[in-house]
Amino acid sequence: MSKNKDFSETSAGRYSLALYELAIEANAISEVEEHSLSIIQLILVNEDFRSLIKDPTNKKEDQLNALFRISEQHELNKLLTKFLNFLISKRRFFYVDKILKSFVETCSIKRGELKAELTSAKDLTENEVNSIKEELTKNFSSKIKLNYKHDTSLIGGLIVQVGSTMVNTSIKNKLQQIENRMIEA
Repeated sequence: MSKNKDFSETSAGRYSLALYELAIEANAISEVEEHSLSIIQLILVNEDFRSLIKDPTNKKEDQLNALFRISEQHELNKLLTKFLNFLISKRRFFYVDKILKSFVETCSIKRGELKAELTSAKDLTENEVNSIKEELTKNFSSKIKLNYKHDTSLIGGLIVQVGSTMVNTSIKNKLQQIENRMIEA
């Protein structure tokens, strides 16, 4: 791992923890978390905004102006807006995606939630996903934050991962196991 990557992950963690503590102090944790998720989504879907963040040749003024317009248009929490302005002024806006994702993760951990991944071959309904989430909550005796993905390459079945525990009932996995046994024989 390069020193740059270590630095960015370390600094992202520190910045996100600072944002968390400021949001707690301001009694605005849920609003800051919700708006952080919106910014993360905006980065994901808007190529122009992503370019404004990631291109190091962009001027601070351009980034500040764009943030001001976004903040006004979406009525972003003032604390979050100030925090993002601070990142721009310190030339750390490049890490905003990592920082905000780390912040959301911190919020989830502080609420006592476990992170879980669910991948299925069949496109599940919201009720089916909620049912699986409820079952996982009972089994792990903890709140579950479930990320769901549909993956047709699994052919059939599910993959559920909660922390380091993984259950893979996919047909793709079973076929891979049969193939491996045939190669070993």
